[in-house]
Amino acid sequence: MFSTLITRAQGGSYNYGRYGIGFNASRNRPYADLKQANDGKSFNVTGYYNVTPYIPLGLEIQSGDLSGGNIVTDQYKRQYKNQYVAVIAHGDFTLGEIIDYDNSFFMHLFKDIYFGTGVGLVSNKMTFIQRTNLNPSDVYPVGSYTFPGQDKSMELMVPLRVGIDLKIYNSYSEPFMSVNIGYIHNVTWGEGLDGYTDPASGFKNNSPDQYRQIVVGVKFNFGSTVPYTKSIN
Repeated sequence: MFSTLITRAQGGSYNYGRYGIGFNASRNRPYADLKQANDGKSFNVTGYYNVTPYIPLGLEIQSGDLSGGNIVTDQYKRQYKNQYVAVIAHGDFTLGEIIDYDNSFFMHLFKDIYFGTGVGLVSNKMTFIQRTNLNPSDVYPVGSYTFPGQDKSMELMVPLRVGIDLKIYNSYSEPFMSVNIGYIHNVTWGEGLDGYTDPASGFKNNSPDQYRQIVVGVKFNFGSTVPYTKSIN
């Protein structure tokens, strides 16, 4: 009986769960056409397929808010708030897949660092946007000019991901959960994050809308265990 328990404990350090589910919260900041950008928040749920313990593929549903501008201090008196929803497919590559960390404490510190990318769709919905000018001019009296753009839009996006996924092990040395700390920079193909599509000739509008996220979350692994080629713990 004791020899069986010892064998299982040793073998467990090579096993991992095939599937996972993650819950994350993040602090957002847009990089769009307005000079002032405000911090917002988002939450997501991600389902994972673990190709290996160091290569997870995820399908994520994310919801959050982005805002910027100020009708008092902005040069053109523009302001917006976007309540968005995104669906994103992404994959991460963790350094533990390629480095030899078995007999090196130094390498063990780096084995859970990951890099990743993917593709997704973001659906934008302006819950507030200042569409008409509040500044009078010789050409446009107050309220006579409408800033172009859409209150609702959908765009392609690409996330650029980096972070660390700190594994937590059960009594069999299997990584049953992890704590994620990361940075994500999302680049969209369009001008829908802030709702404004003003011409670049008169406004700052020289790059696609983007937003960054500082992410903290947890991931739980489950499903039948799968053997890996080297000790995970």
